[in-house]
Amino acid sequence: MSYLISLGVGLIVGIVYALIGVRSPAPPLVALAGLLGMVGGEQLVPLVKSWVIPEKAAVVSSSNPASVGSDRTTETP
Repeated sequence: MSYLISLGVGLIVGIVYALIGVRSPAPPLVALAGLLGMVGGEQLVPLVKSWVIPEKAAVVSSSNPASVGSDRTTETP
């Protein structure tokens, strides 16, 4: 759902930019490279932490409330 909201907001901003004649602050390829770097950095930090402190990283990841119930299956009525 958050992906759809993000896409929708991006489309709205793009339409507003086009209507008022403003160009995007960064070329699309540069913007996508920046986003890729952000995602990579976000994934790199937990990976490095697990290498440096293996036991603590395992405890932290298993006690993450966001991961609880993530393996639930969906039921159809």
